[in-house]
Amino acid sequence: MLRVRGQIPALSSLLIPVTRTTAPFALDPRDRELFRQTVGAVKPLRCDRIEPAPVHPAPIPRFTQADERQVLADMLSDYFEPADMEMGEELYYRREGVQQAVLRKLRRGHFQVGAALDLHGMTVIAAKGALTHFLQHVRHDHIHCVRIIHGKGNGSRHRGPILKQKVNHWLRQRDDVLAFCSARAMDGGTGAVYVLLRRV
Repeated sequence: MLRVRGQIPALSSLLIPVTRTTAPFALDPRDRELFRQTVGAVKPLRCDRIEPAPVHPAPIPRFTQADERQVLADMLSDYFEPADMEMGEELYYRREGVQQAVLRKLRRGHFQVGAALDLHGMTVIAAKGALTHFLQHVRHDHIHCVRIIHGKGNGSRHRGPILKQKVNHWLRQRDDVLAFCSARAMDGGTGAVYVLLRRV
């Protein structure tokens, strides 16, 4: 057992006395004056502005963009479905919004043909280039109706009228083509088409 010799001092003698002041953080008036001189003149800030609401970006029409890309890809493709047109048949097409009466007038030859293109003997690649260049040229010259001679495919044997099928496909892909149909017998019959173009 631990023994402590001597007398234990009274508890009150171990406490440190604390003096209370009425203003423990009071500043000296000279310090206050020095601070004001250093800072200089001030004025209170008043802000009555309202923070603008965050602007959310417009939604991205992803499905619409995908559809447009698919249409563009289809327009540039050479794919065609032979079942859409039986060989030897008359060709006819009118874009949505074009009246049936317009196609009827075109089939009867009521529109004046302003230019003609003959694709006889061309390869598919050459024919596509010639057709594209031809349509650009006639639109530049503000020609509204043209005739394109694609032939009846008599030299294609069992493959059928290749250029006829291609022209049928290419013309349907173009936005500037309003309608087309096989020509009258005097202008080539089922070996040619009248094409009605959108006015510029």
